Order: sequence, then C-alpha cells, then structure tokens
Amino acid sequence: MSITTASAAPVTDADREARLDEAERAWGERLAADVANARLVFRADGEAQGAVATRIRAGRHEWLIDEPAGLAGDDAGASPVEAALGALLACQTVVYRLYAKRLGLAIDRLELRAEGDLDVRGLFGADDVRPGFAGVRVVVDIDGPHERARFEELRRLVDAHCPVHDLFSNPTPVETRLA
Repeated sequence: MSITTASAAPVTDADREARLDEAERAWGERLAADVANARLVFRADGEAQGAVATRIRAGRHEWLIDEPAGLAGDDAGASPVEAALGALLACQTVVYRLYAKRLGLAIDRLELRAEGDLDVRGLFGADDVRPGFAGVRVVVDIDGPHERARFEELRRLVDAHCPVHDLFSNPTPVETRLA
C-alpha cells in the first residue's frame, strides 16, 4: 500500500484571520451586488482505472479513489466512503475556522475524526439494507482559551452551516443519466 500525503502551506493565525476576513468581505460585496452570485457549481470528473479504482479530477487537483482488496480493489487510495468521511472532516475544518473567527474564539488545536457504519449487504443487492451509512459519528477535539460552552456553541453553528454535513444529514436530490 502506498501512502500519499501533501501538506498545506504553513500559515500564521494572523494570516488565517486576514484570509477569512478578505473572503467574507469579498463575498459580502458579491452578494450585495446580486444574490444570484451565491449560486456556485462545483464539478468533479472521474475515469475508471484498474480493477475498481477511479481517477478523480476537480479543478487543478487529481487523486485516486479505490477499494480495499476485500471489495475487489488494489487499496491504491481511500475508498469512496472514506473519501466522503474525509470530505466531511475537511468541510467541518473550514467552517470551524470561519465561525470561530466570527465568534472571536481562538483555536489552539483542531483535530477531527469520523466513523461511519456501513452494512455491505446493501452494496451487494439486499433490498432491505441501506447501501449507505446507517450512521456517522464525528468527534471534534478542540483546544483554546475558552470555556467548553463557547466551543459547544461553535459546534452547533458549524453543524448548522457546513455544506458537507448538510449532505450527510439531509436528502439531496441526485439525478443520474447516461451521456
């Protein structure tokens, strides 16, 4: 199994604050000019490779999603459901940073983990078993100079405004068609 890692550029707390301030200012101006500017379209493209892997392209980024050997894959990348959990954690991180700034909260450390319960009988055709997660648990380990109640308030705001949390929590219409 190969492990691929990349690191985000180091950033100071002041630089992060400035970036968040600039993003909020710029979006505030765009939305004040025309609320239609709020509607974005995101796109990802996938190409089947190997046994069951998919090469994903989104913007300037490319990565491989695969299954472990027990599900016919080569374990050359995270599985689709692991990637979904990772997307949830990544989105939560962004929203934690944004709302911590809005609330004036300092975050000294932010670590997240997610677990999902999946019954593979749904994948393999059982009609009485959901093919997706039956439940997902996210644990947020956050430290800073504030009372726990302030971080609970932050958690509630993040869960209410995180786009990927919303995807997991609410039905989202998906239309599939052949090209």
